[in-house]
Order: sequence, then C-alpha cells, then structure tokens
Amino acid sequence: MLKLINAGLGRTGTTSLKVALDRLGLGTCFHMFDIVGDGERLEQWAKIVCDGEEPDWAALYDGYTSAVDGPCAVYYRQISEAFPEAKVILTVREAEGWYRSTYDTLYQFVLKSAEHPPEPGSRQARLLDLTSTMVWDGVFDGRFEDKDHAIAAYHRHNEEVVRVLGADNVLVYDVKQGWEPLCAFLGVDVPQEEFPHANDSAAMRQRIAAAAGAGPVSAG
Repeated sequence: MLKLINAGLGRTGTTSLKVALDRLGLGTCFHMFDIVGDGERLEQWAKIVCDGEEPDWAALYDGYTSAVDGPCAVYYRQISEAFPEAKVILTVREAEGWYRSTYDTLYQFVLKSAEHPPEPGSRQARLLDLTSTMVWDGVFDGRFEDKDHAIAAYHRHNEEVVRVLGADNVLVYDVKQGWEPLCAFLGVDVPQEEFPHANDSAAMRQRIAAAAGAGPVSAG
C-alpha cells in the first residue's frame, strides 16, 4: 500500500527522491522506469491513459510503498483519494533549469520519434502515445517547445497540487535541500550518508536513446 506519493513533474529530482526513499525504508518505490522497462506494465498504463480504462489503483501499485515521477505526478489527485493516508511530496526546481533539462532529455524522445516514427504496435509507439497523451499533449497542451507556455504550465501544475491537496498536506521540496526537510516531514531519522543525486542529464539521455529503440510491446 502506498504511504508516499510524489506529485512533482519529471526532471525535478524524482529519481534522487526514489533512491532516498528506498534508503529511508519507504521502498519498493514505483518510478516511470518501471513502465518503460516492462511491456506488460506499459500496456496496463496505456489502457488507462490512452484508452480511458478505469484504473484499479490498489492493483497497479501492489507491492509498492511509494511512487514518484510519471503517472503519479499527473494522477496525484486520484491516487491520493485511493490512498488517503499517504503523504504527498511535490518536488520542484528552478523553472529555467527544469525546462532546459526536460527539453534536453525527456523531450528528445518526442523529437527522435518524429524523425523516425515508430512501427505501429511497437513498444516505442505505445510509450510515445502514453507520454504524449499524459504529458506533452496533456500537461503542456502540445506546446512544450514554447518555453514560456511550458514554464507557465509547470508553475500551474505546482500551484494546483498545493491548492487541491492543501498546503498543510504537501511538502514542497527541492532535493538540493537534502535530508533534513524530507526526514522531518516523514518523521524519520536523518541518515549519516550524503543525500543521493541520481539520473543526471547524461544518464537520462542514455535512457531516452534506449527507449527510442524499444521493440514490440510484450511482457517482461
């Protein structure tokens, strides 16, 4: 059962948060990587996002204690309703840096797919449909390349999370702040080790390149 939900958009330190939560005992932590790397799970989410299938949140997150990145940033309201006891963290970062990082990494999958359209029915095609419906055409209205529009949508998302769930119920958190605010919010001790910094832009570009070359959708 989920005990923690991250409502922050991608490239706001979500992978670093995942590693931190695992180290604090709040793993196993669900991440968008779990969808990208698993054909069966990708198909489950594509049916929800693209085909409008009614989700079974308990089944989707069975075996997970926390969730970051990907769908939970977009479906945070519904997931919070399904797991009302779960704490919510909104990861944020400076907007210009967020946009540049997102354009140089996540959005490259869209651009590469436009140059070399995926084969219909392939895992790449289904992943493109999922991310486009949920994020690029959803959160950003198909106008992510318009930086001002994208940044305004980013701010609007963050403001909406706080407004919908209530300021007292959400930790607005920049991973640069380290362990202290996170551990205070969760009511756990601060580890002796340094706060993790995972999935920099170079690592993310490698993941995007691998996703762009994904094969047919299948389980595994």
